[in-house]
Amino acid sequence: MDEENKLSRKTVLKAALAAGVAAPVALIGGPALARTTVANGAVPALTPECHDGDEPTIEQTEGPYFKPNSPERTNLVTPGTQGTRLTVTGYVFGLACQPVSRALLDFWQADVNGAYDNVGYTFRGHQYTNAQGAFTLSTIVPGLYPGRTRHIHVKVQAPGRPILTTQLYFPNEPRNNTDTIFDARLLMTVRDNGSAKEAAFDFVLNVPQTGTPTPPTSTTGGPTSTPPGGTTWAVGTSYAAGARVTYGGQGYVCLQGHTAQPGWEPPNVPALWRAG
Repeated sequence: MDEENKLSRKTVLKAALAAGVAAPVALIGGPALARTTVANGAVPALTPECHDGDEPTIEQTEGPYFKPNSPERTNLVTPGTQGTRLTVTGYVFGLACQPVSRALLDFWQADVNGAYDNVGYTFRGHQYTNAQGAFTLSTIVPGLYPGRTRHIHVKVQAPGRPILTTQLYFPNEPRNNTDTIFDARLLMTVRDNGSAKEAAFDFVLNVPQTGTPTPPTSTTGGPTSTPPGGTTWAVGTSYAAGARVTYGGQGYVCLQGHTAQPGWEPPNVPALWRAG
């Protein structure tokens, strides 16, 4: 089986969790968003993918607009709310790619006009993952404001563990290339659903679990070969969708235009690169 079709243990586990059955002995296909299984059993791609031994989801700045004591709710939309409806779904996993139940997720974001409610709790709310480590957030696509690309803030905390503060981003946003806080590793998978949008993101917390794998030994050196029609990946290079590069001897295809930054190596950002 080639590298693109290999399944992580988490992918298989998510399929079993969504189906409410024990993990299957074998599951054919690539990295998958199991909770949106279609009729024929196929599943769309998920970003980011947690392979055993991956690093936890990265931290980002809290920003100036966080407020404690948000109401517990999964739906931030109220009657008369303006904006494109957005449903964000995902799982919270620990270091062994096992789901974390009762993990706290506290979301806050701007309204359709790019403004935060600093008096009340509009577009603010917290919730907890279920027994399968899953969460669902009903909200809108946040508006833009000066200096930032489109984003959603979140704090995630496993029971009795430190808080992860980070942000979630939308693909194909023009400001992604100019926002100094933006990080492609935090891109959600987003797709249209009629007039609304659906997004997905899985968090990996720094939570030790039974069976936590030993991180793979890193190798020194960068790209080692250039496939026909491709170039070696390099920081600072602007790549257009469809561009082909090689990194560490593996070929990759660019999924969306961007300028390469440190930490955005093709294996680390499946929202930007596909092996092949």
